[in-house]
Amino acid sequence: MSKNNMNAKNKITIPILCCLILVLSGCNQAGKKNRNKAHYTYLQEYGEIFHTSFHIKYAYDRSLYDEIMTELHKFDNSLNPFNENSIISKINRNEPVQPDSFFVAVFNKAMEVSRITDGKFDITVAPLVNAWGFGFKNSDNITPKLIDSLRQFVGYEKVRLENGKIVKADPRIQLDASAIAKGYACDMVANLLRSYGVEDYMIEIGGEIAMRGKNDKGVCWRIGIDKPMDDSTGLRHELQTILSICDKCVATSGNYRNYYIKDGKKYAHTIDPQTGYPSEQDILSATVIADDCMTADAYATAFMASGMEKSNEIAKKVPGLFYYFIYARPNGTMAATYSTGFEQFFAEEKAEEL
Repeated sequence: MSKNNMNAKNKITIPILCCLILVLSGCNQAGKKNRNKAHYTYLQEYGEIFHTSFHIKYAYDRSLYDEIMTELHKFDNSLNPFNENSIISKINRNEPVQPDSFFVAVFNKAMEVSRITDGKFDITVAPLVNAWGFGFKNSDNITPKLIDSLRQFVGYEKVRLENGKIVKADPRIQLDASAIAKGYACDMVANLLRSYGVEDYMIEIGGEIAMRGKNDKGVCWRIGIDKPMDDSTGLRHELQTILSICDKCVATSGNYRNYYIKDGKKYAHTIDPQTGYPSEQDILSATVIADDCMTADAYATAFMASGMEKSNEIAKKVPGLFYYFIYARPNGTMAATYSTGFEQFFAEEKAEEL
């Protein structure tokens, strides 16, 4: 399930491997909403949170950077497993702690997605992700015995939220919200901006993106999807296609920078929580569009471990969800396919298809 993690350099488990790049970027309280929009200009905020970068562009008459960082730090203190004082870290250490609203929202959505995907999305995948390491760097140390031992305490049905507390079937269970947390962080910043009356914004955190309204050129935001390529440096980019998005959220899962090849076939770096091993599915990149970024983020990850046939079945169960897959053919070449209705999001300056 896991999208390998937010930052290779920091070797952490919040995912970075998104195939989105921003292109053509021209991409409530009563008192806050009564501002003079004639004075609005497009502002840009940059920074780092959860060991990954963020880029936010919005139309307003003053910077909301401090307010945005306050919200992001609250989120970090809830769901960052590499913040030793965060709620999720304390839960993983079996320390008494009261989950906050951020944690509860993410946990409940994770359980929902797990049920719909029959466990291809699983918030308890942390032991497996940590064992394999970023980019499967620990693969030489993996044995069937180790995987079998770890799978004993992996499974979303082994953990629940009861009376405001997390209850584990086994104290060794650890949670990993990396495949959903950044999407929800985008949603939280979007809620904050809307509370100030902001109607035009693009929020990107580690590749997950929430958009509303129009960019500074007066058109919908433009988002590019990269072609998968064998490039561990992450310096090469070649666009697969360009999307035009006004009021939706986009998330992409898949390692376009460094897929691996086994027996002549390409695979993305994704752990299947049910087998404990790297997923050997045909999807190299899954881009998902949904009304909220947390939903898009979670299903993009689940699709990577599900393959195209099962993913298509899953998508039909989720209203308002659209997908775009780049996949590997049996002969090793790549192709693209997308769900019915996805074509509405293609920009006029659509890039060349695979």
